[in-house]
Amino acid sequence: MTVIIITIIVYLLLMVVIGVIFSKQNNDVGDFYLGGRKLGPIVTAMSAEASDMSSYLLMGLPGLAYLCGFAEVGWTAIGLAVGTYLNWLIVAKRLRVYSHRINAITIPEFFSKRYHENKNIILGIAALIILVFFIPYTASGFSACGKLFEQLFGWDYHLAMIISAMIIILYTSIGGFLAASTTDLIQSIVMTTALVVVLIFGISSAGGVDNVIENAKGLSGYLTLFENHNTDGSASPFGFISIVSTLAWGLGYFGMPHILLRFMAIQDKNKIKTSRRIASVWVVISMGVAVFIGVIANALSAQGSIPQLTTSADSETAIIKMAFLMNDNGAVMAIFAGLIFAGILACTMSTADSQLLAASSSMSENVLKGVFKIKLSEKASMLVARLVLAVIAVVAVIIAWDKDSSIFGIVSFAWAGFGATFGPIMLLALLWKRSNKYGAIAGLAAGGVMIFVWKFVVRPLGGAFDIYELLPAFLIALLADVIVSLATKAPEKEVTDEYDAYIAEVKGK
Repeated sequence: MTVIIITIIVYLLLMVVIGVIFSKQNNDVGDFYLGGRKLGPIVTAMSAEASDMSSYLLMGLPGLAYLCGFAEVGWTAIGLAVGTYLNWLIVAKRLRVYSHRINAITIPEFFSKRYHENKNIILGIAALIILVFFIPYTASGFSACGKLFEQLFGWDYHLAMIISAMIIILYTSIGGFLAASTTDLIQSIVMTTALVVVLIFGISSAGGVDNVIENAKGLSGYLTLFENHNTDGSASPFGFISIVSTLAWGLGYFGMPHILLRFMAIQDKNKIKTSRRIASVWVVISMGVAVFIGVIANALSAQGSIPQLTTSADSETAIIKMAFLMNDNGAVMAIFAGLIFAGILACTMSTADSQLLAASSSMSENVLKGVFKIKLSEKASMLVARLVLAVIAVVAVIIAWDKDSSIFGIVSFAWAGFGATFGPIMLLALLWKRSNKYGAIAGLAAGGVMIFVWKFVVRPLGGAFDIYELLPAFLIALLADVIVSLATKAPEKEVTDEYDAYIAEVKGK
């Protein structure tokens, strides 16, 4: 346990040191929130994916595979992999070029400047959406850190959560976007190492791949994509509606601010193809390994090496149980166990730091300076940026204070919220010259309203309506934007000329 603690402390100190190093490169808010658009292709790719995956990679995917088999987790992974690739293919280069051309450093600012919307209605709505969904999203990350340390070392949940939050706040507020992106790169390496170590150790402990597969074959519905394995040993159909609903997770990528900001920040737009390849390959391999770890854990439970895990909450600790099993095999293996726990921490921190920056930029740049027209010098802007980040983090800690609350359920809801509000507007802003500010406002409003209506009113009806709220809300927002844009006057010539110039640059003309 001492070796594990030392490993984790070294990892956390490294994150803070990186924040201090990059603090010297923050000369203005553009540097603080977008890194001065200096990211290289590898950092862009891996920081985007690390900030995307959160603890879902090391805990959620293995836990779902352990409990239910391949169906739900398989279709989820397919949806996420396809969504990742299409986001890099369709959005990345276009957003980098367009946002640079109109000098936008946040997503709400991009929408507002794209449509030359001078009343700041789009800016205000988009900033509000970020605050509504990102603060509880960040709170779930803080809560995950607190629960991890509580389970590992018996620490008080609240103390562990506060310490974790302070470290994230420290390196993010000092180093800004460059620090967050660089730590995300390191965190992706730690996450990858953890996956590989658990995979090798798990296969060895289970007696080889053949034993793992044989155990899975003996479980009803476990290895098919069209049935779910149940805890009572039976199998239940995983039908068309369930498949479509699960695949819809991939739509969320088009609206994720913390991922989209990476696209805006890459230094060379022509290197995006390299980033796309790195990101896509890493996502497919890492999710595949994570799913197989769940299958391995089930085999280990069957042979009694780790306890039987019968609930969703328990199954998500499968990788932790495997790490403790590793810890029982000497000091050297304890170091690897420490890397696994650091990897779980890395998943959470890499998402939380990016969410903090996105929420902070929305409040300071878009609400205070954009909507309320508060004039600030560069020095004052940097101070406000850091203060707002700290305040948002404190609010997130307060939300996460009740460790028994269902705050993790907010993650899927927040994903749907961003995907359904920002996703359709982003795609139309980049791909359709005829879209206008009225359509964008209608799309943001319709997507935001439908998320709540479908989640709390329609979906509980069950049957054909039991679809993940992201899909219907996304389609409604897309239709609202298109219909209202066509029903109102076309964009001004200044807007369409700017669009044409951006398209020409994307095509290399």
